[in-house]
Amino acid sequence: MEFSWPWEYDFPPFFTLQPNLDTQKKQLEAWRKLVIDYCHHNKIFVLDVQESIPLFQNKTIDRQLSSEGIKRVLEILQENNQIEWCDKSKKQCFVYWKTPQEWGNLIYCYIIDKGMTNTVCTLYELTEGDDVKNEEFAGLDKSMLLKALETLEASKKAEVIMFGGSEGVKFF
Repeated sequence: MEFSWPWEYDFPPFFTLQPNLDTQKKQLEAWRKLVIDYCHHNKIFVLDVQESIPLFQNKTIDRQLSSEGIKRVLEILQENNQIEWCDKSKKQCFVYWKTPQEWGNLIYCYIIDKGMTNTVCTLYELTEGDDVKNEEFAGLDKSMLLKALETLEASKKAEVIMFGGSEGVKFF
């Protein structure tokens, strides 16, 4: 299914930070929503802001958001706890269209529903296995998976373990 762009995306002024603060606030809110919706649709968990991101450029109208505009959008996302920087240089960020807690809860509900407590699963099985291909967490980025599992570890529902050179998780 193709991504459905909002009407603003074809409106040239959308790609220029507006000088009127009330207008800019609405514009940045539209960008915040667009980034989250786009990442959700395309299952983007980590955004590399050093790469050319199609989201911030509309070739049809020959417009792109400036680096200052992208910086402001990312600041708004961070203020809303929807991104977390992966590094101090702010080159990559986790995108939270679901929080690690929400991913952890989804995974744990799946484990409970399948009667898999007190079993060990590899990280691969949890995100790429045949049994999970129709689950919302299928294809979950490994770093996001580990963040989700950390939330389960904190509530004593799981423990990430190493075995035979592989990483896995035991659910309780």
